Amino acid sequence: MGHNVVYKEQILPIAHDPFQNVTTVLICQNILLRTGISHILAGTRFDIAGETGDLSPLSTFPEGVPVLFLICDGRSPCEYVQTVKELKEQHPHSRVVVLADTMDPQDIVQICKEGLDGFCTTRMDRHAIIKALELVMLGETFIPGSVGLDLLDQIRSSHAGGVVSRMGSLSPANDPALLMNKLSEREAQILRCLTQGASNKLIARELGVAEATVKVHIKAILRKVKAVNRTQAAMWAAGHFGSTQESAALVPGE
Repeated sequence: MGHNVVYKEQILPIAHDPFQNVTTVLICQNILLRTGISHILAGTRFDIAGETGDLSPLSTFPEGVPVLFLICDGRSPCEYVQTVKELKEQHPHSRVVVLADTMDPQDIVQICKEGLDGFCTTRMDRHAIIKALELVMLGETFIPGSVGLDLLDQIRSSHAGGVVSRMGSLSPANDPALLMNKLSEREAQILRCLTQGASNKLIARELGVAEATVKVHIKAILRKVKAVNRTQAAMWAAGHFGSTQESAALVPGE
């Protein structure tokens, strides 16, 4: 049985129980910081079962018991990746969250791809941190809204900041003028919405069309600009939309 299946069938139902404590292990070399985090979690369902500066002394936990590892000290992205991998190998059904002052949004995304279940910043309110940890225990991957906005800003400024050149093939290499001429007015409007991070539902509401219609238009956009997903299309549009398209108003209806 796969790790995700076991988590959903054995641990997730327990995590849904508001009265079920979550075995929580703090991984942090700073004693003062560990004390502060313990104080923040005091009185919540996150029961501190251990505090350590490394992974060697970690013990095993009963199967079916929800376990959360909270990494609270500063590490390099590579060190975070290695730590997350080791934790997942030793405790495949556990959840892992990083609490740090700051981190590059793309590094956060990469670490999440390697198994990280959540990222919280030290600027978050106590109640927000607790709610974020609860979401993680319910099977969600959590990143703060500010991180998501930073990612969108990086996409919008990629054509000027050189991110596209570093990412190579992620930006379709076609003549922008020719591609823009291939887009209908409605497709251009939707593509501009994608650069703003709008969801299909939000785009449909703004344009006064059905969400299914938006999906059809997005498929056509991806085909015309030779992008494999909406993120690539948004990156291309952020760099090639002219002033005419940027100033065009949204027109409701078909």
